[in-house]
Amino acid sequence: MDKIWLIRESFKQRKLFEGHGVRVYEDKISDLPDSILHHILSMLPTKDAVATCLLSTRWKYLWTSVPNIDFDDFSLYPSEVNDWDTDKLTCFMNFVERVLVLHEGSNMEKFRLSCRVCFDASRIHAWVSAVMKHKVQELDLCLFVETPFALPQCVFVSGFLTVVKIAMNCALELPTSISFPQLKTLHLALVTFLDDDSTQKLLSSCPVLQELFILDCEWMNLKHIVVSIPMLKSFTIDDLPYFGSADELNGCEIKIDAANLTFLNYTGCLLNEIVLSNLPSLVNAYVCVPLLGKRQKEIAYRAVKVLRGLHSVKSLRMSTGTIESLYLADNLSDQLPMFQNLTSLELSMLIERLIIQKVLYFLQFTPNLESLVFFQGSNPHVRCDEEEDWNLKPVPNCFLSCLKSVNLHNFHGNYEEMCMLKYLLKNALVLERLNIFCSKSPSGDLTKQKEVVDRLDMVPRASTSCVIMFL
Repeated sequence: MDKIWLIRESFKQRKLFEGHGVRVYEDKISDLPDSILHHILSMLPTKDAVATCLLSTRWKYLWTSVPNIDFDDFSLYPSEVNDWDTDKLTCFMNFVERVLVLHEGSNMEKFRLSCRVCFDASRIHAWVSAVMKHKVQELDLCLFVETPFALPQCVFVSGFLTVVKIAMNCALELPTSISFPQLKTLHLALVTFLDDDSTQKLLSSCPVLQELFILDCEWMNLKHIVVSIPMLKSFTIDDLPYFGSADELNGCEIKIDAANLTFLNYTGCLLNEIVLSNLPSLVNAYVCVPLLGKRQKEIAYRAVKVLRGLHSVKSLRMSTGTIESLYLADNLSDQLPMFQNLTSLELSMLIERLIIQKVLYFLQFTPNLESLVFFQGSNPHVRCDEEEDWNLKPVPNCFLSCLKSVNLHNFHGNYEEMCMLKYLLKNALVLERLNIFCSKSPSGDLTKQKEVVDRLDMVPRASTSCVIMFL
């Protein structure tokens, strides 16, 4: 609202100066075409865009045809749950209704609504239905639900929607008819899928979908779903944190068959089984699996099964849990394929000898790896045995032929980090650059940095062209 106040003050000052015969600068903004002013107003919160009607006659009705509408009741949330300001709530509801009624017949580009449905479910249902009549292209609904709430059927039958975002903490009730011929991006968050048939029908009714996000959704009612969308390029699954019994691993089987998929991101406990099939175009993938206290073997098997489906990926990022799955799974040589296309590997893990040993074993399957990134250093609070042998065998083939760049983040200068760096320098034949990103402790301690450099300078290097950089 500060921006609107400044504009209003400038108008007042101009009128004041004109009344005293003082020449003032011309109001250039108001002379701009409606299309440009609409674009400017569309970048303001809706309440601020509406407030511009007070500036002058020129601005009085401009806001009524702004293409972007955004309502958010966040400012109404009290510090105490049972201390709602009913007057403010009524004003918010009336404001939304007034804006929608006065909005001209022009089409909307984007409509966003974030509010609590419990205030008045029927009115919210009517708002969404009214918006759909404006041939809206982007629909973003964040609805906090305390009792079951069904979205209008017209939301799921639209020839104009290109982006749909639905965050709603209840069952996603779907109509018998679903059609999204233009939909390119679909976000679903917090919803509970009701059954296989309706969920499968939703995914199959988006023929040109390119981005799919399923975040913290509940799959408990589903048994088998196939994500087979020809144009799909990006797929993100972020499963709910798991708080139930470790014996409950009978989730949904989610099969992903997408020939044009280039990016895949999975985060979760693998209570749902992910089956990857036909992903020849995959470029980037991220697999984050935190292990459970029990049933580790079964989850490790599922994690390895996911990695097996990523055999064509070019860039891969793995979490500590995913790497530990490699440690727990049996007979990896019989389960993992050669990752012939993999040139970049990023690891989110603490540097420990046993985990590094498993990483090196995984690297036996990456013959063309060129870049290796460690996002974490060692645990600075854990004392390790400085007599521990780090003469790890066998040396991965990529160390001997193609590994050119290694980045180590959050470096503390601890013994295990130094052991790993020494191992790299002794065995990486074509290494060109070793970038060490210091944590807070050594980054400001030049003496410690010099000590580390001196120790590394004493290590025999397999590559004569390797440059070590402290960043």
